Amino acid sequence: MTNKPAIPEAENLDIKQCWELLRSVSVGRLAVWAGDHPDIFPINYKVDHGTLVFRTGEGTKLHAALGATPVAVEADGVDSGSGIAWSVVIKGTTESIKLTQDVLDTVGLLLFPWQAGRKDHFVRIVPTSMTGRRFKVTPPLTWWSPLDDATRAGLE
Repeated sequence: MTNKPAIPEAENLDIKQCWELLRSVSVGRLAVWAGDHPDIFPINYKVDHGTLVFRTGEGTKLHAALGATPVAVEADGVDSGSGIAWSVVIKGTTESIKLTQDVLDTVGLLLFPWQAGRKDHFVRIVPTSMTGRRFKVTPPLTWWSPLDDATRAGLE
């Protein structure tokens, strides 16, 4: 018999819950294929009618995001009071927002990048799949790995 606490199960979130959580934060990580390797970039985004929209300038992020390969976005959060954390991953395709009315509609989202500079390009991520989960953050003292016993044995 051991005194190890039970590991709480992660809760799989439905699509509605995922969208609600994505609306509650504005920063995520964009994963792209850049040339011959994966790359990841922080982005400020807004939810817009079942899609995500972000602004960016010229460069690797823009060109990789609008390339032929799908992208992924991950956003997460944690309530420090309750210790409940969540993570949502969207996989999908991208499109450049160029039509004047579409750009004007997007500007209405109040999408303000954190970093100064020209951010003239608006990119829409259209999800093909979305997954999310919520879970209780495990206190560090309950973490265990096979190396934990080896370290203790070496010190005894």
